Amino acid sequence: MSMTSLPVFLLPIFVLLSLICLCKSDDRLSPAKPLSAGDKLVSSNGVFALGFFSPTNSTADSYIGIWYNNVTKRTYVWVANRDSPITSGSPGKLVVTNNSNLVVSDSQGRTRWTTMNNFTSGTTGTSAILLNSGNFVIRLPNGTDIWQSFHHPTDTILPGMPLPLSTNDDLYTRLVAWRGPDDPATSNYSMGGDSSSDLQVVIWNGTRPYWRRSPWNGELVTASYQSSTGFIMTLRIVYRGDDLYMTFTVSDDSPSMRMTLQYTGMFQFLVWNRESSSWDVFTEQPSPSCDQYAYCGPFGYCDATEAVPKCSCLSGFEPDGVNFSRGCRRKEDLRCGGGDNFLTLRGMKIPDKFVYVRNRSFDQCRAECSRSCVCTAYAYANLQNGSTSDDLSRCLIWLGELVDAGKFRDGENLYLRLASSTVAKESNVLKIVLPIIAGILILTCVSLVWICKSRGKRRIKETKDTYTRQPSKNPKSNELENETIELPYICFEDVVTATGNFSDHNMLGKGGFGKVYKGWLEGGNEVAVKRLSKNSGQGADATRNFVLDWQTRFKVIKGIARGLLYLHQDSRLTIIHRDLKASNVLLDAEMNPKISDFGMARIFGGNEQQANTVRVVGTYGYMSPEYAMEGSFSVKSDTYSFGVLLLEIVSGIKISSSHLIMDFPSLIAYAWSLWKDGNARELVDSSITETCPLHEVLRCIQLGLLCVQDDPSARPLMSSVVFMLENETAPLPTPKEPVYFRQRKYEVEDQRHDYDQEISLNGMTMTMQEGR
Repeated sequence: MSMTSLPVFLLPIFVLLSLICLCKSDDRLSPAKPLSAGDKLVSSNGVFALGFFSPTNSTADSYIGIWYNNVTKRTYVWVANRDSPITSGSPGKLVVTNNSNLVVSDSQGRTRWTTMNNFTSGTTGTSAILLNSGNFVIRLPNGTDIWQSFHHPTDTILPGMPLPLSTNDDLYTRLVAWRGPDDPATSNYSMGGDSSSDLQVVIWNGTRPYWRRSPWNGELVTASYQSSTGFIMTLRIVYRGDDLYMTFTVSDDSPSMRMTLQYTGMFQFLVWNRESSSWDVFTEQPSPSCDQYAYCGPFGYCDATEAVPKCSCLSGFEPDGVNFSRGCRRKEDLRCGGGDNFLTLRGMKIPDKFVYVRNRSFDQCRAECSRSCVCTAYAYANLQNGSTSDDLSRCLIWLGELVDAGKFRDGENLYLRLASSTVAKESNVLKIVLPIIAGILILTCVSLVWICKSRGKRRIKETKDTYTRQPSKNPKSNELENETIELPYICFEDVVTATGNFSDHNMLGKGGFGKVYKGWLEGGNEVAVKRLSKNSGQGADATRNFVLDWQTRFKVIKGIARGLLYLHQDSRLTIIHRDLKASNVLLDAEMNPKISDFGMARIFGGNEQQANTVRVVGTYGYMSPEYAMEGSFSVKSDTYSFGVLLLEIVSGIKISSSHLIMDFPSLIAYAWSLWKDGNARELVDSSITETCPLHEVLRCIQLGLLCVQDDPSARPLMSSVVFMLENETAPLPTPKEPVYFRQRKYEVEDQRHDYDQEISLNGMTMTMQEGR
């Protein structure tokens, strides 16, 4: 039907429909369909738009850029011709050429910007598409993308966009900030992978480093954040072949988010606040200010664990002047040739200017530093699998000054070389050292009581400088009884007298295990006596407690949580472990936890969220109520096991050791009772009570109780658990009273259920062959 044959009453409708078609935005260009000033492309989800723009109304310069189409404040995330604007107010044009390139030209036909795809002949059907992610791509008819804006960023990283850490590829490796708030031109501030190592991200001001992220230590998920409204952002390191990239992902239905290098040099993670119609700064770097590159000078570090972050000197060093402008100097020179040792500094942002030595074990890395007199420190990590390379080690050594170090909650170990005498002093900085006359060692009061009671009838014969026990009539102990020792016989009553009945006047200090008193034995010998607290676990069975200080325990807790998050959410398939317990968590030399033994794991596919089994397998105490009683399991079953493990790590009490807890059937019951009555501190392992940040430990106890709630739906997902562990300001829900299982022996043949139970009561798992 022609226009002339249309009825008169249909003409207005036809014209209106024509106008709608002409004004409708599309998401793609083709050689036959260029983009002119006033037009724009809009992604199919409506989130992003691409077109010509001028930063302010006062300038005639125009650019091709991408911006958020669904926020009220115009925010640009990519600019094509940032250093070649179209001037003098002349209209510009963006076209897809016949040789599959994008070209921006002005009204005189002069090229202001172009891609360089090096296609020698035209390809029919090539188009340029603005994707829902904000990525602008050139796509061939066969679906191959031969160019994309994500590989040529300006100042912004969008979700899913990779920022290369490696520099041996063809991608542009740096973000470059705008010159000013209204000037898209390139500035001096840039950010990208460090070409000297391919392990860290650096912000530069010109050629000088301005801020540096600590080198990658093998963690594939390096950070996870959750807002009060529920959205989750996860920062990751990913492999593509042998190259490393940093990227971030967001949960579904989250608001618009971006990472931007601002013209001031600050790198910010921003979230769109719909209520205030503004961008909220979620986190930014460098923060605190002393985290700016080398701010604290050589051998100084930025201590971000303090309430007010400040510069401090590394152990064994002191300020070199009135401030940190010249950093720190050694208290004692290195001696080399066997006169040095290494002091472990935990929770560190390790320094810059390292040498990356490949294919080394931990011991080989230490030896590499030990044999060089100019080596001042080393660090080691096992890189997680994902690379096609056989070398999964990361040995870093430093030859000279240590610059740009820091101390953060999620740092790693730095092994600092010091004179052996300095290491001894620094290792004992919290210990009180007093003269011990004639080689006398005063045992702890618990040990003394035991000696007095169990050996009180044995006679000790003095011979010059040593003491020898008289032979015992027990033939099994002849070897010990004939052993020469250098300990005197001192009874508890003598210690009470020596310390004035442990008078506060004689107290010298206190630590995680008890208080230390000075005293005088008969004869005038001055001694130091440690009196253990009532709940101390110090003794022959707890000599390794010192290895597991709170910082190490907290690192283990967070590592396990991240591991479960990967199994539940980040892996291609959802994996339920079903047997998470202490013996199935391995610790490497750096005390990094690795979840092991997947013999009972089950894989969920598609939208599967829960399953039932007629054969319950697992370890008693770690199994959730719904799994142990009904055979029902889900990701929340692992959450329950994690909660039990968390309470074990905090308390130092095994779930199977209910006999150690008076009047309570289980560790969970004990923890709940203490928490409910406001006495949760009493649950904390006495070896860390005096040195751990109490608020952090109490949050872990509450989180553990949230994980062991009876109702699976009330337990948090591991994504929320990770967020609550990483963000101490995040509010914690109030846990409900958990269900308790009194310890008892299971007789499988006496069960009246219609399914079998394979349950371990001794910490060993009973495994049955079963398909997944």
